[in-house]
Amino acid sequence: MATSFVLNSKKAPALGGGHRWKVLGVGVAANASISAAATGFPTTAVWVRTAYHLSNGHLGVVLGALGLGVALSELPWGILTDKWGDRPVLLTGLFSTAAVLVAMTLFATPATASFGWLVFAMCVLGILGGSVNGSSGRAVMAWFGEGERGLAMSIRQTAVPLGGGIGAAVLPWLASSHGFGAVFGALAALCALSGVFAWRWLHEPPETTHRAIRSEIAAPLRNGLVWRVVLGIGVLCVPQFAVLSFATIFMHDAARFGVSAISATMATLQLGAIAMRVWSGRHTDRHRNRRAYLRVSTIAACASFVALGVATALGAVRMPVALAAMLIVAGVCVSAWHGVAYTELATLAGAERAGTALGMANTAVFAGFFLTPLAIPLVLAIGSWPLVWFAAGLCASLAWPLFPRPARA
Repeated sequence: MATSFVLNSKKAPALGGGHRWKVLGVGVAANASISAAATGFPTTAVWVRTAYHLSNGHLGVVLGALGLGVALSELPWGILTDKWGDRPVLLTGLFSTAAVLVAMTLFATPATASFGWLVFAMCVLGILGGSVNGSSGRAVMAWFGEGERGLAMSIRQTAVPLGGGIGAAVLPWLASSHGFGAVFGALAALCALSGVFAWRWLHEPPETTHRAIRSEIAAPLRNGLVWRVVLGIGVLCVPQFAVLSFATIFMHDAARFGVSAISATMATLQLGAIAMRVWSGRHTDRHRNRRAYLRVSTIAACASFVALGVATALGAVRMPVALAAMLIVAGVCVSAWHGVAYTELATLAGAERAGTALGMANTAVFAGFFLTPLAIPLVLAIGSWPLVWFAAGLCASLAWPLFPRPARA
């Protein structure tokens, strides 16, 4: 028999249902801060390569090190979140990440850091930043009911392109004009400010607002359906990271884009991803079709990358506006599904185990974040940019059989 279970943590007094929107705002701010580093920092790849005197291969290691750190830490952070609660884990992650970024302004600039030290610092940054996803996602699942969770989780997931968009708009300018000390300092300020918001507003909901139900479904680590969704999320993120990590190099080297064009293209891509994530969450809440939407999303992502590869092979690099538009479409298609997938995953696991399930997903996601920047220089060495985009489309297609079919009525 299923029994009632209340999430244990210190509760703030007299918090009404409207407080859930403040909790959601905290989740967005926290994830945007970490995303500004994880997906915003790669938009400075051209300047990282020049300032630190790196080859494309070494650049891939630097960009992938942050993903490796997150992949190593996500699951342990998720388990700790389910054990200790959202608030202590999120606060620890945000303030410790801010402290590491402050240290990087002193010891990880081109004037002070060796290649090995920069890789180490990026990995530590990922290990600490990995605390944010599971803890903020579990908080959102606790405060919002089933009819709102798709929208709420999709809004929370807009933080990834929001942070990346902020990074794309600001970090290349900071890197080119003021150096990497300014880049790391700006990211530290974002994390610290989000930590203040979390300190003020992130609490467990009152018992009358939320009672998680402990179901008889197997724990996430023993649930085959959970693992399928986790693997599908991880595979479908590979083409997304191909765009986020090397699109700036593609635009600079193949299409001769300048800093303004690069920033404008990446910022537009992230804004489009934000809009589509919100729409997809609301759409699937209304129609209760999360699984069908995920399967269609894999097809759309695959088609967009194949089209980008064909266009590049046919000489679209000589038509910068068209090329930028196709890159934006591919980036938006491969980013629109995140909130829906994370909602489906957390629902399968149960709210009281959401931290572990989300930690599993982001372990897979950031394993891809680590491997993708390492693989792209190898693909370029044996092929060309069209081959990179075709490979990205192939990865997207592999997610289709992993996402479960819609349940029969």
